[in-house]
Amino acid sequence: MNSSPRMNEAEVLTIEIAVLRGEHRDLDLAIAVLQERHPGDVLTLRRLKKKKLSLKDLIARLEDRLNPDIIA
Repeated sequence: MNSSPRMNEAEVLTIEIAVLRGEHRDLDLAIAVLQERHPGDVLTLRRLKKKKLSLKDLIARLEDRLNPDIIA
């Protein structure tokens, strides 16, 4: 039995996904606040929304690696 203190790939992916979800939530909050306080700042809103979408795509890819669809 391997009792190495190192994490396996699934554990690393799980932690990475959790961190990215936190960043995604933070961006969601930042976008909401910016829309409320500075609705004319279209460039910053666009940049934040693009980053949020990028994080969502990355999370989806990592989740697919963690739980791949196996078609038999």
